[in-house]
Order: sequence, then C-alpha cells, then structure tokens
Amino acid sequence: METLDDMRRRHLLTIEQHAEIGAWVASAKSPEAIMAMPPHLWRALSLASVLMNVDAELTQAPTLGEG
Repeated sequence: METLDDMRRRHLLTIEQHAEIGAWVASAKSPEAIMAMPPHLWRALSLASVLMNVDAELTQAPTLGEG
C-alpha cells in the first residue's frame, strides 16, 4: 500500500482511484482476486507504475550486504 500511497502523493492517481484500488486490494483474498480488478483501475495503476518506473526495481541486481 506504500507504493499506492506514493502514487497518490505524486498525483498519479486521483483520490477516487486511490480509494477504489486500495479497497479492491484490501478485500482481495488471493492474487487471482486482485487480478480480477476492473479494467479502468488496472489502466490507472499500470500508467502510474510506468510513470514511477516501478519495474526498474525488478531489473536491477540485488544489493548484497557485507558479512
């Protein structure tokens, strides 16, 4: 939910989109239930993710700590 809140703070999601997506995710009991999110919410979430470059974290090598 921290990422979702960050998207809202950056004005990448409207108050309504943030509330709807947050409610959907909170009520989902499984990953499949999250995937059943309505298309208009997926589009908003996907666009915000692209604008925040969320996928960049997945393409970077993990930082290995010493010790």
